[in-house]
Amino acid sequence: MPTLTVRRGEGPPRSLSFSGEEQSLLQLLNEANLPVRSGCRGIGACGLCRVRAEGVAATAPTAAERIHLSKGLLQQGVRLACQLRPADNLLIDILNPARRSDWRTPPRAGIEHAQRARPSAPGRAVPAEVQRPCGAAVDLGTTNISISVYDLLGSRWISSRVGLNPQRAFGSDVVSRLSAAAESPEAASELSRQAVRAVGAALWEIATREGLDLRRVVHVELVGNTAMVALLSGRNCQLLLQPRHWTEFIPCEPEETTAWSDAWKIHPRATVEVVPPLAGFVGSDLLAGLVATRLLESHAPALLVDFGTNSEIALWNGEKVWVTSAAGGPAFEGGGISCGLPAEPGAIYRVRPGPEGLATEVLDDAEPRGLCGSGLVDLVAMLVRSGALGRNGRFASSVSGGRWILWRQGERELGVGGPDIDALQRAKAAIGAGIRVLSARSGVRLGELQRVCVGGAFGRYLDVENAQTIGLLPAIPAHRLELCGNTALAGCEDVMLSSSAAAHLGESRGKARLINLATEPLFDDLFLESLYLEPIQAT
Repeated sequence: MPTLTVRRGEGPPRSLSFSGEEQSLLQLLNEANLPVRSGCRGIGACGLCRVRAEGVAATAPTAAERIHLSKGLLQQGVRLACQLRPADNLLIDILNPARRSDWRTPPRAGIEHAQRARPSAPGRAVPAEVQRPCGAAVDLGTTNISISVYDLLGSRWISSRVGLNPQRAFGSDVVSRLSAAAESPEAASELSRQAVRAVGAALWEIATREGLDLRRVVHVELVGNTAMVALLSGRNCQLLLQPRHWTEFIPCEPEETTAWSDAWKIHPRATVEVVPPLAGFVGSDLLAGLVATRLLESHAPALLVDFGTNSEIALWNGEKVWVTSAAGGPAFEGGGISCGLPAEPGAIYRVRPGPEGLATEVLDDAEPRGLCGSGLVDLVAMLVRSGALGRNGRFASSVSGGRWILWRQGERELGVGGPDIDALQRAKAAIGAGIRVLSARSGVRLGELQRVCVGGAFGRYLDVENAQTIGLLPAIPAHRLELCGNTALAGCEDVMLSSSAAAHLGESRGKARLINLATEPLFDDLFLESLYLEPIQAT
């Protein structure tokens, strides 16, 4: 795999591996959060994204580069990052760096934008003065907020960003935030303001980095789990803390959104649509995932697991889709782990057998700073196979101090102990028990599943074999498992761009049957069985 070595200012150089596909250098640098100034969305019109390239059989300068760069600069290796598409090893000096941001450009993975385009565009009105209208799709997650912006006329993707939800200051899980909102009107208002400000910050980041006039944004489509939508709108948060409402539809869409449009600096007559959640803790993010994966467009039995702090599960039996949510906690996204980190630069996301024990892979080839969810799954599977960790989650006596050190440099070290293993066991047991309850209620045996779609940022880097080894996913043939990335955002984009996708979401809502795991007599026993680090048998 080719490597970029990037120098930016006085700091140490960064090494980035890339696939060699047709991505521009600008895209690769943005995904690594090594931004270059740009004001034209990467089309070569501004001439700002200047780099010096060495050690590559570079393509000839493009017409845009010959316009913006003198012959002398081109001879010195100066290029425009948006025009250069590297295929070999490359040494880069960023000559015109942009300010680093809390918002990252997510990698292209899962369900690709162009492949999902549906034929019929929605017939929404566009202000006459806007010649090139844009729309923004928003996935309001418990841990992360993800946004994509599209040119609505051609359904052309412009840019995406993902960043941490600032509401985490009120707690890493939805119940903590709902409790804070119920106990204090001031906290409830602040939780809403934080989400609104975060969406605005992401849009402003796209505007300044991509040269987009936010007044072109005439439509915003938003999905999220029920708690996040309720906290955003400030409506009926307290109902989610009362078990009798957990199987009911809870009205939590906003009654007015003009203030949001003003805060986001988008067109003053923009429409803001918040897709209503299904019921209880099953949100519109899961419905959007059903649209993105097209799970219900075949009669074959299929499963969707959208991993997150509030994980949601859907099982389709060809006639109805049985859905539930499982409070797995933040372990899948690096939360609650002593050395945990979200899937961002510096996170160990792969653990493999190596010549001297276990080898690690780090996002963006940066210095390790922590262990994200997929890396934790890999590590636990490796330890189970080696006998260092029992299927009950207890370390063997040979493991010194009951803690496994994965990485050490000088006085710094990254490792996991008993409480970390326990957090993963409880998270995966909630998912496993939820899957098995839906299997029993729908009449679909796990071995009959023809598709298992894995959604969420955690799923993007997940090793299927390791996930099956510890019982996180059913033990079915690997070719039936699909790592789909952020299905909630992908489905939200579909609904924004296509009336047929919006109709499909409505049909999915009508076919859904909600299961409340808290009232299921099977759940407690299945949860205890699922705590063991062993495969879920697909019987």
